[in-house]
Amino acid sequence: MSEGEYTCRAASSVGALPADQWDALTAGNPFLSHAFLSALEESGSVGPGTGWHPAPLVLERADGTLAGALPAYLKDHSQGEYVFDHAWADAWHRAGGNYYPKLQIAAPFTPATGPRILAASPDLARPLLRAAEAVCQQNDLSSAHATFIVPEQLPLFEAAGWLLRSDIQFHWENRGYASFDDFLGALSSRKRKDIRKERAAAQDGVEIRHLTGSDLTEEHWDAFWVFYQDTGARKWGRPYLTRAAFSLIGQWMADRVLLVMAYLGDRPIAGALNFIGPDALYGRYWGAVVDKPFLHFELCYYQAIDAAIARGLARVEAGAQGGHKLARGYEPVQTWSAHYIAHPGFRSAVADFLERERTGIAQDQLYLGERTPFRKG
Repeated sequence: MSEGEYTCRAASSVGALPADQWDALTAGNPFLSHAFLSALEESGSVGPGTGWHPAPLVLERADGTLAGALPAYLKDHSQGEYVFDHAWADAWHRAGGNYYPKLQIAAPFTPATGPRILAASPDLARPLLRAAEAVCQQNDLSSAHATFIVPEQLPLFEAAGWLLRSDIQFHWENRGYASFDDFLGALSSRKRKDIRKERAAAQDGVEIRHLTGSDLTEEHWDAFWVFYQDTGARKWGRPYLTRAAFSLIGQWMADRVLLVMAYLGDRPIAGALNFIGPDALYGRYWGAVVDKPFLHFELCYYQAIDAAIARGLARVEAGAQGGHKLARGYEPVQTWSAHYIAHPGFRSAVADFLERERTGIAQDQLYLGERTPFRKG
């Protein structure tokens, strides 16, 4: 393979690229799909005024077809990433540098693991990462960051000299369970009783519906938009997605969406939005207009487990943070990011920080792993 056989460029948007060629590179990850990323662009969730400027780097064959890509964005801030580099930005600004803009290789607003190097062959990883580095150097960007990388791609970033960083999320693992009760049987007696009590309290007087595909309507999205607005306003100040994004997602990828809704009579009171991948269910957004005990746990965690078991999926990724997931059968797993720092001195300082941080993360994971609700031995 010769790099001369390919041309690398920055495209204006994912939507401008051929959907079939892009999707052939994504391994079926819903958040990297042409539909999802194009929905964010067309709805105005990314683009002018958002601080997320689409700049996908694409590697094209001589005939113009896609051989590889990086889902990249020029960023004016560090919001919506869930891998926090605010301290790095502050340090670089104090030293007289401009941390922003930077290059972000990610699915926007989505702390879910997935491939970040989209390529027909692993041999194409190096030219793609070299292109990202060149974008930084030629445009005086401080850095490039690839977040929530699947573990099998870490060696590709490491071989290119990018710095690796780890953190912890809580994922539920399907160990071949035939039902939710089968899963409960793997837990300690006390935890089993606690979860049954929580589910009974959450479901009391409530009807829960699973909606996907053609079952999804604009009425459902209107209700969920109210829930999403409330949660977004409380958690991060301004919800990232526009109302139009949900309509486009419903139009373009409804079969990959699972919307879990709770009703009191005919009134929708809460909802949890999930995306269906080839081997995982990804929990993304939740909200409610009624404060009902344990309803959050029911819709976001227990219903997700039910759905994953029914679909034969290997795991549930329930999003960033949330130590309360531990008691509900979600176990600590490492997540990974990779970072290219253009300035040698700044890179050295970040590398030292990551070395110290890595020790603490490993200790935290060991501590949390000893406190799962599963029966010992």
